Amino acid sequence: MDQVYLDKLFQLKDMINYENNSVVSRTIVEKNTGTITLFAFSENQGLSEHTAPFDALVYLFDGEAEIKIAGNPRHLKTGDLIIMPANKPHSVKAVKNFKMMLVMIRS
Repeated sequence: MDQVYLDKLFQLKDMINYENNSVVSRTIVEKNTGTITLFAFSENQGLSEHTAPFDALVYLFDGEAEIKIAGNPRHLKTGDLIIMPANKPHSVKAVKNFKMMLVMIRS
């Protein structure tokens, strides 16, 4: 973990900024046991379908997104949380600008 984050209070929404036509990411915890990464997606930007070997918790702290898990779309908005199961194909698309926190715990 970057020492700059230890023992300090933050607002998630202020830790990452939108960039036009981009997906921005910022890892705030990176350990052998897991990661916490913040993302800012500008409208219509996304991540193509992929899989991950670990369950992944996604929390939207701003905006609206569509997350497809195994082909099933889910519409998320500010304050929503979803857990994406390991090894299931998923994709992410910004309906509107949105920011999310991704937590992956390795087992």
